[in-house]
Amino acid sequence: MDVRAEVREFLSSRRARITPEQAGLPAYGGNRRVQGLRREEVAMLAGVSIDYYVRMERGNLSGASDSVLDALARALQLDEAEREHLFTLARAAGPGQTRRRTPPATVRPVIQQVLDAITDAPAWVRNGRHDIVAMNRLARALYAPVLADPRRPANTTRFIYLDPAARAFFVDWDRIANDAAAMLRLEAGRNPHDRALIELVGELSTRSEIFRQRWASHDVQFHRSGRKRLHHPVVGRLELDFESMELPSEPGLTLNVYTATPDSPAADALKMLASWAATQDLLT
Repeated sequence: MDVRAEVREFLSSRRARITPEQAGLPAYGGNRRVQGLRREEVAMLAGVSIDYYVRMERGNLSGASDSVLDALARALQLDEAEREHLFTLARAAGPGQTRRRTPPATVRPVIQQVLDAITDAPAWVRNGRHDIVAMNRLARALYAPVLADPRRPANTTRFIYLDPAARAFFVDWDRIANDAAAMLRLEAGRNPHDRALIELVGELSTRSEIFRQRWASHDVQFHRSGRKRLHHPVVGRLELDFESMELPSEPGLTLNVYTATPDSPAADALKMLASWAATQDLLT
C-alpha cells in the first residue's frame, strides 16, 4: 500500500471533519471554501509553519518528531486509535524501515490447548487480517454460519461484507461492518506490506460497494471490549460480552473470548449451544 497516499488521505479526512467552532476558532463569514478546517488553521493549532503542515498533508511524515506528531494529533482532535495510526504511518514513512512480520495463520499447539481448556465460553484467535486461526469447540458452534463457507482460513470481515447470512447473524450489522473496516484500516497502517491483507482489501473493494465507502472514510478503531448481539440459527438471540487480548508470545494474534451475564437468557442459550456442539463435527 502507498504510505504517502495513506498519510495524505488520513490527514485531509481528519481535517475535514472539524469545524472552526469545534477547534475553538472564530469562523469569519459564512462562505468557507473548504469543509472543516483550513490547512493554515491546523498549522496554527499545531504550532508549525503552514509550509511544514502542507508537506505533511501531502504525505511526507518522514522526520516528524514525536512532539510534532503529538501537537498534530491534538490539533486534529484524534482519538487513541487515530493517534496510534498517525504514529504508525510516520514510522512507516521513515528511512530504513524494516517490514513487519506477516501475521501468522496458525498457532502453536499450546495456544490451542489454552483454547480447549476454556469450556464454558466461546474463545478464538484471529490475526490482523481477521483470519480465524484457532477456535475452541464452543466458538466453532457459535460461528457456524461463518464457517459454513469452505474457504480457509475463514475470515470474519469477508463473511460480514460478502455473505448474505451475515445480516441475519449480526443483529447490529451496520455497526459491525463499520468496525470491521476500521480495524482493517488500522492493520493496514501497521503492516502496509502484508500481501494477503492487500488482496483481501482488493477483493472486498471489488465486490462490495458498502466496503468501498467504509474504506474510503479512513476511519480507524480499536476493538478491545464490548457487547455483540447475535442471532444464531440453532439457539436464537444471544447478547454476549467480548474481550479481545493481544497475545504477547504471538505478535499479531488476538485472543477473543465471549461471555454471557450469569443467569441470563444468553447464558442459557450458551449452555444449549454447548449441548448442540457436542453432537456436531464442525469444520475448523
